[in-house]
Amino acid sequence: MPRDRYGQHLSTGSAAAAAAYDAGNDLLLTHWPGAAEAFDRAIAADPGFALAHAARAHAALREGDAAAAKRSLATAEALSPGLPEREARHLRYFSLFLTGQAEAALAALPGHVAAYPRDATVLVTAITPNGLIGSSGRADRHEYLVGLMDGLAPHYGDDWWFGAMHGMALSEAGQGAAARPRIERSLAARPDNAWGAHALAHVCYEAGETDAGRRFLRGWLPGYPAAGSLHGHLAWHLALGEIEAGDAEAAWRLFAEACGPASHTGPSRLKLTDAVSFLWRWELAGNPRDAEGWQAIHRFARATFPKPGMAFADLHVALAEAVAGDGAALEAWVAQAEALERAGRYPSGAVLPALAAGFSAFARQDYAGAVEAIAPVVAERDRIGGSRAQMDLVEFTLLRAAVEAGRPEALPGLLAARRPGPAPVPVAGLR
Repeated sequence: MPRDRYGQHLSTGSAAAAAAYDAGNDLLLTHWPGAAEAFDRAIAADPGFALAHAARAHAALREGDAAAAKRSLATAEALSPGLPEREARHLRYFSLFLTGQAEAALAALPGHVAAYPRDATVLVTAITPNGLIGSSGRADRHEYLVGLMDGLAPHYGDDWWFGAMHGMALSEAGQGAAARPRIERSLAARPDNAWGAHALAHVCYEAGETDAGRRFLRGWLPGYPAAGSLHGHLAWHLALGEIEAGDAEAAWRLFAEACGPASHTGPSRLKLTDAVSFLWRWELAGNPRDAEGWQAIHRFARATFPKPGMAFADLHVALAEAVAGDGAALEAWVAQAEALERAGRYPSGAVLPALAAGFSAFARQDYAGAVEAIAPVVAERDRIGGSRAQMDLVEFTLLRAAVEAGRPEALPGLLAARRPGPAPVPVAGLR
């Protein structure tokens, strides 16, 4: 029986199917294009290979094709009887994950990785900033993730994929000194790993190394295909670096060419969050509003995310609605989120409604009201999900609101509460 790259048995009699499956997972883990096609080759070589169909569903979900994901998952489930225990549990986990049963999938995760610690394609669904743990609503999600990754590290040794993921988790928990060598070793072993590049961009951001981050991404991005799922997001990172460095022209060019609503090639969630975040942080830094860009991303948000459900994406929908000035639509959106919270189906609790109220007040130029709404929940923003770099949007909004409200006495305390490391705060009025 063939094994995958992590030594796990695969229930296929076809060496070609096993090789194509491994290649597809490698592309998924590195965020390079072509994973779906690799899984198609695995299925063509062995139509009865259940895990290849499950992996094809995972690739389709990442591409935003929910219908294809549903079809592939149904085929995988039909082929599941008789699978060995590891593969049967792998498939049960993906059945939960791919059908949006996040709480049940998260509950199943610890037992699965304890029994099969090298099942990387299960693990990766939970350990990114917007994975199952990041979206769980836990206030201690960074510490919890580091504990999980520290415990798994002996099972992976010097594996390049795990090293980048472990380093990212450490960086998000404020352990940059421990994170950097893991990420640098990972990139040295696998320079084309887009997640490794992403992790290094975060380490530079968290250390306040704007110039180093810009140099790295300027050198790395040209070799990464535009169809890669992280291309637009890495361009967003570079664009933020250009804002921090005061190069507005370079930042706007990146937005127009790589991470704006018309140019972003990544998944729908990243297209929403990167575009909204850039446009807002562009304004917070003192640059003029791009009404056309806001209108485009507002239309996209309404069409693609018609109902709340994932707090981090919802945060950006709420901001787009606030900028659009449609108070009724924003109130309806928040009411739906509050209903989910009351039903126990919104893990971040009341944080999003408070932030939405703050965004709405800011957009109305009620800056004192924005401070009043945001300040009490800013310390809980990690419950929303996303990386610390992404969630700086909340803190920067609060700082700009304090400036505009004529409350300079509040700024030292707000700045002192900022986590150690990130030096640039590109907010007009603070420089």
